[in-house]
Amino acid sequence: MRINSSLTALGEYSIGRLQEMARQMRAEGRPIFDFSIGDPREPTAPFIIEAAKDAIPTVSQYPTTSGLPELRSAIAGYVSRRFGVEVDPSTQVMPTSGGKESIFSSHLAFVDRNRSDVVAWPTPGYPIYQRGAVLSGAAPYPVRLSGDFVLRASDIPDRIWQQATMLWICTPHNPAGSVTSAADLGLLYERARHFDTLLCSDECYADLYDEDPPSSVLQMAGPGSTGCLSFLSLSKRSGMTGYRSGAIVGDPEAIKAIKSLRSATGTASPEFIQSAAIAAWADDHHVAERRDVFRQKRTILAKAFESLGYQIAGSVAGIYLWVAVDDDVVVSERLLKDGIVVTPGRGFGPGGEGYMRLALVPTLDQCEEAAEALAACLGR
Repeated sequence: MRINSSLTALGEYSIGRLQEMARQMRAEGRPIFDFSIGDPREPTAPFIIEAAKDAIPTVSQYPTTSGLPELRSAIAGYVSRRFGVEVDPSTQVMPTSGGKESIFSSHLAFVDRNRSDVVAWPTPGYPIYQRGAVLSGAAPYPVRLSGDFVLRASDIPDRIWQQATMLWICTPHNPAGSVTSAADLGLLYERARHFDTLLCSDECYADLYDEDPPSSVLQMAGPGSTGCLSFLSLSKRSGMTGYRSGAIVGDPEAIKAIKSLRSATGTASPEFIQSAAIAAWADDHHVAERRDVFRQKRTILAKAFESLGYQIAGSVAGIYLWVAVDDDVVVSERLLKDGIVVTPGRGFGPGGEGYMRLALVPTLDQCEEAAEALAACLGR
């Protein structure tokens, strides 16, 4: 069988392997604390579940690519409340089947392999940026982060800006939990406009933060959102990981291209899922409750690591703790033997070596127990 060589070169998705290991440990009846994948345990708000149930049809029909008008309006309403930016629901909003799918597939709308287009992204980072870029035929350019793990315009040389059709940024950042300031976002946007690079901002953690609300690229662009796209998701914001529901918001011309692409891919969400999404985007109270829960989890685990002498980098927003260690693989394997599943930083690409990521997904009580287990394991 002939297989795409790019797919073979990318190899297996490392986080997926860790999740399989965790499942095997559960099957063996071993008690574990699974911090490996960002799939929180808090229940989805009942009103969201009811909205989905009430919308299940007796006759099932294909959903439209553009999604329900009510959903696009709900997303535009959220953007207005959260970022103070008015967007046109009919031309600037595209509902999607979650964030991962939309990030991966959007490359196909903008990358022309015959032009030798470059796609740049931060590393360590969400592996889907690389996978989407490579499988679309782009020339990949990972930008290595360190220090505060924030990507800045000056980190990218002019020769790359000149060739880059897309630049991915992520704020709050996965895996480090760092936040790009409004000033740095503004400089990134200005530079991208100068070189006609589409600035794609992964903002799926925008509502989960400890201090000031993170800014959006939509705020930098202003009315019309020229040259930028914000990728949003209900997965972490509303505890809807299994619903697979998100959105792309921004430049009307880019949204038009994505709509054309998605019309051929069959990736529209079922309308009963869209009904649940309408309810979720329209409500902010349940998000505030979730934000507080993640804040408490971060405090518990950060205190545990700091008491053991470990340094926490970034980790001020999102749902991750980014911990500096001597050898991320050795420490991760040591923890695994004691039933604590974390992700070695190198699994997120170059620059992740010497760090490990903990996804704040166990319950508060489990995080308290895990803090004791961490002290017992790493304090030996």
